[in-house]
Amino acid sequence: MNFLELSIEDLVPHRGPMCWIDRLISADDDQVTVETQVRSEHPLVQAGGVPGWAGIEYMAQTIAVWAGVQSMRRGQSIKPGFLLGSRRYQCHCAHFWLGQRLTIQAQRELMGDNGLGLFSCHIYDQDTELAVANVSVFEPPDPQAFLDQP
Repeated sequence: MNFLELSIEDLVPHRGPMCWIDRLISADDDQVTVETQVRSEHPLVQAGGVPGWAGIEYMAQTIAVWAGVQSMRRGQSIKPGFLLGSRRYQCHCAHFWLGQRLTIQAQRELMGDNGLGLFSCHIYDQDTELAVANVSVFEPPDPQAFLDQP
C-alpha cells in the first residue's frame, strides 16, 4: 500500500478543524515527516498566527500519523492515542504565521509493548528549525476501555 496517496484523515482519528496536518511526506518503522500550512480557520488562530506553544500538538498529531501508518501496515484500524507530555520544548518563534508551510518530523526513540512511546520531534520552515521537543505518548491496546476506567 502506498501511504503517501492516502489522505491524512485515513491515518489519524482527528477530524475537521481538529486535524492540523495536511499530508504525509515519508514514514518508516522509526520516523515520519508531514507537512501542513497554517490557515485562518485553525482553531487557535490569534493575531495573525497560531501561538508557538501549539507546536506540541503539531508534534503529537505527527506521531499520530506515524501510529496510523504502523496500524495500517499490521492490517489494524486507526485508534486514538494520548499525548502524555513533553520535555525540553523549545520554540524559536512566538507564532506560526498564517500561510506558513511547516514540515514536522518525529523520530521514534522508544516504543514499549505497553503502548508508551518517546519521540524526538522538530518543526521546520524550510531549513529553519522553529521548534524542538521530546514528546511522550501512550497508545493503549483498547483506548475505549482505558477511557471508561473510573
